Amino acid sequence: MSLWRIAWKNMQQRGLASSLTVLSMALGVAVMVGVIVIHAVTVKQFTAYAGGYQLIVGGKGGDLDLVLSTVYHLGESRYTLPYSFYREFIDGKYADLTIAAIPYCMGDSFDPRPQEDGPSGELFRVVATTPDLFDKLEYGVNRDGTPRKYQFQEGGRNFRSDHAFEAVLGSVVAAKSGVKVGETIHPTHGISGRGDTHDAFLVTGILEPTGTANDRAVFVNIEGFYLLEGHALSAKTRKTELPPLVLGSDAAARVGKQKDDTLRVGDANYEVVATLAETGTNVDEIAYAPLDGFELPEKNVEDAEASTAIPAQLYDNDDNLITPLPEPQREVSSILILSDDQMGPTILTTQINKDQNVSAQAIAPIRTVSNLLEKIIGPVQIVLLVLTVLIVVVASISILVSIYNSMSERSHDIAVMRALGASRSSVMLIVLSESILLSLAGGVLGIVLGHALIAAAAPYIETQAGIQLAFWEFDPWEVAVIPALVVLATLAGLLPAISAYRTDVARSLG
Repeated sequence: MSLWRIAWKNMQQRGLASSLTVLSMALGVAVMVGVIVIHAVTVKQFTAYAGGYQLIVGGKGGDLDLVLSTVYHLGESRYTLPYSFYREFIDGKYADLTIAAIPYCMGDSFDPRPQEDGPSGELFRVVATTPDLFDKLEYGVNRDGTPRKYQFQEGGRNFRSDHAFEAVLGSVVAAKSGVKVGETIHPTHGISGRGDTHDAFLVTGILEPTGTANDRAVFVNIEGFYLLEGHALSAKTRKTELPPLVLGSDAAARVGKQKDDTLRVGDANYEVVATLAETGTNVDEIAYAPLDGFELPEKNVEDAEASTAIPAQLYDNDDNLITPLPEPQREVSSILILSDDQMGPTILTTQINKDQNVSAQAIAPIRTVSNLLEKIIGPVQIVLLVLTVLIVVVASISILVSIYNSMSERSHDIAVMRALGASRSSVMLIVLSESILLSLAGGVLGIVLGHALIAAAAPYIETQAGIQLAFWEFDPWEVAVIPALVVLATLAGLLPAISAYRTDVARSLG
C-alpha cells in the first residue's frame, strides 16, 4: 500500500477532526483568493478606463471626485461649468490646442425595472454628451498598438446631434435591461432613482463591450438633456422694467446703492444691475447707462447662432422642429479634452489651473487613477493579504495540533507498522503525507469556495462600486497558493512526523 493511500486512510479514520481541519484551511484560502481576485479585477477595471483623451476639465474641487464621476460614473459631480467655458475649446481661446472637446452633463439615472415603492436596485448612470464621444475618441489600445474604436452592435448607430431625444446604451445596460434598438427609455431625474420620470429617448444603438465603465452607462444627446424638466438654469431676469445702470465702485459708494437698487438720475429712475470692482482709475467714478434706443448685447462675443456647438436646427423623434435651450441657461459637468500635440495638455493644464478668473480645473485622469491605486487600494490589499496569510498559518497550526494530538492514539498502529518492517523514514513520510493531503484538500476547496463567494458578492459589488466580478475570474497569483500550502503543510507536519519517527516500538506494543 502506498504512503498516500495509508495517509488517506488515516484521515478517513479521523473523519470529523480531518473535516474540521480541512474546513479551517479552506476558509483561510477562500478569503485569500477573494482578496487577490477582487484586487486584480479592481486594478484592471480602474486602469482600463475609457481613454482616448488626455485631460478632464471640471469645476474646481477634488480631483478624485471628478475622475470617479466622469470616467467611472461613480459618486456625484459637485461643481459645474458654464456652457460658455466649454465654448472656449470649440471656437475660443483654447480651440487651437484642441482636437476634440466632449461635454458631459450628469445627474440622471435609468432604472430598467422600477418598483412601486422605489428603485429596483439596478440603476445605471445617464450621461448627456455629443456624438463626438463615439466618433472622435478611442477607448484603449489593442495588443498590436492599434487604437480601439467604439463599435455598435448589429443594427445600431450613434445618436444624431440634431435629433434631441436619441440615446446609446452600454453593453451591460442593454443586456440587463433587455432594451433593444428602436425601443425607448425613460431616464429618472437624479442619481437615486427616486426622482420624476423624464421624457422618452429613442435607443439608436448599443455599444459593443469595451471592458470599461462605459458598458454600464446610458448616453443621451445633450441637446435633449437640456430640454428636460429641471435641467435648465433659470433665465436671467430683471427686477424691474427700468433702464439698467452700472456703477463704478466710487460712484456706488457715494450714492449708497448696490445691485437691484433703484437710483434716480435727473428725471429718470434706473435699476442698478451691477457695481464694478475697484480699478484705481476714473472708471470707479462713472455711472454707465445704455444710450437711448440702443440695447447692449448680453455678451461681447460673435453671434452664438454661428457656433457649431449648438445645432442650427433641432428635431424631436417625430421630426418636428424644436428650439434648443439658450446658451445662458446651459452648464456642463465636465469636458473631455483631446489635444493636438504632446505639449498641448501641459499648456492647457497650466493656463486653466493658474487662471484665477475661472472656476475650472484641468486634471490628467491617468495620474489620478495611479495615485488612487498606489496610495489607497494597494496598501489596503497588503493589509488584507497579511491578515489572510495569518488565517492560513493558524489553519496550518490546527493541522499540526490535530495530527500531534492523535499521535498518542496512533502509537500502537505505528509500532505495528514498524514491527512489520516499515522503516522510521516511511512512518515519518506517512505523517507528512497526511499533513500535505489535509492542506491540499483545504486549498482546493478554498479556491472553489473563494470563487463561489466572489460570484455571490458580485451583484452587490457591481451595484455599489460598478466593478464586475464573476465565478470564473482568475488571477495568476492563485497558482502560487497550492505550492505555498504544500510548504506550509510540510512545516506543520514536521513536529508530529518527528514524534512518529521516534516512536518506541517495544513500549508501544508492551
